[in-house]
Amino acid sequence: MRRIDAHQHFWIYDDFEHSWMTEEMYLIKKNFLPVDLKPLLELNNIDGTVLVQVTQSEEETLTLLKIAETNDFVKGVVGWVNLRDKNIRSRLESYQKYSTLKGFRHVLQTEEPGFMLQPAFLNGISILREFDYTYDILIYPKHLEAAEKLVKKFPRQRFVIDHLAKPEIKNKNIVEWETGIRLIASYPNVCCKISGMVTEAGWKDWKPDDFNIYMDVILNAFGAKRVMFGSDWPMCLVAASYGDVLKIVTDYFSSFSANEQQLFFGENAINFYQLQ
Repeated sequence: MRRIDAHQHFWIYDDFEHSWMTEEMYLIKKNFLPVDLKPLLELNNIDGTVLVQVTQSEEETLTLLKIAETNDFVKGVVGWVNLRDKNIRSRLESYQKYSTLKGFRHVLQTEEPGFMLQPAFLNGISILREFDYTYDILIYPKHLEAAEKLVKKFPRQRFVIDHLAKPEIKNKNIVEWETGIRLIASYPNVCCKISGMVTEAGWKDWKPDDFNIYMDVILNAFGAKRVMFGSDWPMCLVAASYGDVLKIVTDYFSSFSANEQQLFFGENAINFYQLQ
């Protein structure tokens, strides 16, 4: 079974670039590079990863692609490009030489919901499929209504929801989120990463059972063929170790069939991102 971590990050810490990191996040206010992650992957029998953007610059995207070139375990990169650029087609064409570039993401969680429905942004999304690129949707529950309108416009574009759309696990809020999730999951071209849960829970006092109801909703809505594992390392470190994050989902999926486990822990990510 090929095991894939479909969501991890690297960064060289910078006060300005990473100003969103609060003092409470002191554990991750430092450099995180391949040398830090590789031993964890080996320890936890993870065969490869998808490396996802953090800062919204093409400079970072090119840096991530260079990392992928020299680290075999990075099987794919999700970068950033200005989708609202009037020259977006030529920008995307320039990336065709990078075989590890699989898709793009914008940090939509920091924008108003209407941002993703702007004509210029929609134009950018419309061109992704020409180059066979995926799109990661990083949002909060308040964005789900707009996100549903977005995916409805592009039935042949491959989308994936990052971090379950960040439900308020700490406050045990579920109703609004569940309604939005079930609606967006009705589109067969949308997948979901079961990732980032511990950072939406109480960082110091979460319990494994806190996450079951949210995973129940996701599996019921998306089914076993449209979900994938992501560690969200090193972001997860503010609340849990790599092993802790993996154990939460390993225990949850222990009652699933061997085939369903294989889909979740690797095959779905391989198929979605077309990993080699």
